[in-house]
Amino acid sequence: MPVIQSIIAEGNLTFTFPANSMSSKYDEWSHYRNQSQKICGASKAADIVFAESGIAWLIEIKDFRQHARTKTIDLGEEIAIKIRDTIAGLVSAKCEAIDKDEKRCAKKLIAASKIRVVCHLEQPAKHSKLRPRAIDPSHLALKLRTLLKAIDPHPFVVDSNSLHPSMNWIVT
Repeated sequence: MPVIQSIIAEGNLTFTFPANSMSSKYDEWSHYRNQSQKICGASKAADIVFAESGIAWLIEIKDFRQHARTKTIDLGEEIAIKIRDTIAGLVSAKCEAIDKDEKRCAKKLIAASKIRVVCHLEQPAKHSKLRPRAIDPSHLALKLRTLLKAIDPHPFVVDSNSLHPSMNWIVT
């Protein structure tokens, strides 16, 4: 259930958002779990939605520090699908969500004048055969730019140490 909050934990990461903003774990919304997810077989979801100053931030988190990626789908394509499905789910929630907080949050996100996409990508700090740094952030950013240019022509690929100045949150 979304609430106006300032701290969201996702796996081993903690995102701290400004208190005057709206942030939520979208993939835990009742509307997503009980309605949107069942659309067209299996809808996907971004991890966090965040609204502030007329910008809707859609944040997908990938943390490969403990476990290597095992999915066969290209990471950029996987994220693009999650972003597409999240936007569709937000439109649905704006109109049909039963939970009032979810509906209010969806309305604020849909009313935003700009959508920003962020892939928060954590990888092992040291290269090793067991835990290689397999994903090149610049290649992933280029793939996302290609796939999501109609939504956000300049998506971000960041980690805890490389947040862009426009990102008004902290990750620990």
